[in-house]
Amino acid sequence: MEDITDASFRTICKEYGADVLVTEFVSSEGLVYDAEKSREKMKFGEEERPIGIQIFGPNIESMVIATKKAALYNPDFIDINFGCPVRKVVNKGGGAALLNDLPKMVKMTAAVVQATELPVTVKTRLGWNEQSKNIVDIAEQLQDQGIRAISIHGRTRSQLYGGQADWTLIGAVKNNPRMKIPVIGNGDITSALIAKEMKDRYGVDGLMIGRGSIGNPWIFREIKAYFEKGELIPPPSLEERLRTARLHIERARLIKGDMRANFELRKFYSGYFRGIHDVKKYRMKMVMAKSLEEVEEILMEVGGLKTED
Repeated sequence: MEDITDASFRTICKEYGADVLVTEFVSSEGLVYDAEKSREKMKFGEEERPIGIQIFGPNIESMVIATKKAALYNPDFIDINFGCPVRKVVNKGGGAALLNDLPKMVKMTAAVVQATELPVTVKTRLGWNEQSKNIVDIAEQLQDQGIRAISIHGRTRSQLYGGQADWTLIGAVKNNPRMKIPVIGNGDITSALIAKEMKDRYGVDGLMIGRGSIGNPWIFREIKAYFEKGELIPPPSLEERLRTARLHIERARLIKGDMRANFELRKFYSGYFRGIHDVKKYRMKMVMAKSLEEVEEILMEVGGLKTED
């Protein structure tokens, strides 16, 4: 979720009902060398609480330094990323690479827990590949190091984001009598119906939504309405979609400047306008736009379209 869950999008998700937020993941090595981009990722507003700063890295000593630096920003918790499957992260020994070295993962977790008074949580996957789905053992051992919650994505590292998330092992972790900490499920939650089914079937304490929220922040509102009232509320109107997209542009521009915001916002347009008749050509124009001013002009054109039945 790098370049996705910055403050501009996090605040929108919060306004639509997300209970807990997590920053983009921050490189421990970047913090050791005091990189400006790493520092920027850790900034958040009081309106975003409760929020955790997520860190990742291959080196235990660097992770300890990163933990102490992150704590200075006063988040509500520190989250360790043991789940990112991206090659450039894994090849350097971070993220899901630690699934190949459980003793090191355990030592790193213990070191981070000992380095801060803040609660520490972990995000990880089922295992490295189909032959090593050892998440039940991993969860037990990490709990023993003092983490306060664990979020599990229902795929192995080898799957990346392909195939279907397997929630059965997430349920096995939750129903393991040794587990005393909250277990949060993640993977393929794209609607209120799916969210309710996963929570009821596997008994997890919470749901983490990542890719399902990209360009779709109202998913949090829809899930809450279904959980609390049994209502399947209608999708957002075109007017609301336009308003949300414009708000996102405004906030991203303030944080990152026009050029960078224009590039990073391209990931969101497909979601923001899904279900709008004949929107494809406009979406392509937005992706190709050379400035946010040009995007805003295209949004004016989109305002004249109709939603599909």
